[in-house]
Amino acid sequence: MFTELNALPHRHVLTLPAEPSAVRLARQTAEQALTEWGIGLCHPAVDPALLIVSELVTNSVRHAAVLSPQVTVVYAAAPDRVAFAVHDRHPHRPRLDGPGVDGGTGGLATVMELTLGLGGSAAVRADDDGGGKSIWITLPL
Repeated sequence: MFTELNALPHRHVLTLPAEPSAVRLARQTAEQALTEWGIGLCHPAVDPALLIVSELVTNSVRHAAVLSPQVTVVYAAAPDRVAFAVHDRHPHRPRLDGPGVDGGTGGLATVMELTLGLGGSAAVRADDDGGGKSIWITLPL
């Protein structure tokens, strides 16, 4: 599921119950991992990255928890980029482009605005069995 992130030299995987407290824990874990990997919290990509992680985990908790009791966040980094994937087992794969993105405000619209504004990329990838998906974000450092 996370093969490409496994190729990056720094990785951390966190699996949490799909409940509101997961958002705070996912963000705190991101801060800790980035610091341990030598990416200062004042780097211009860090605040947007933390907001993106928070938004994606929030979406999983709000929209997928009924079918996915857990959410998994994979954090990864290399000297030139930070990447992460948020995975749940709900089969719906949201659009990340065009006017249908989250009605144009909040949630995925915010994720895409931040990601593209930093020159990053985003993708939705279905699980092999079609029963879940991951949203992948890569941001340049």
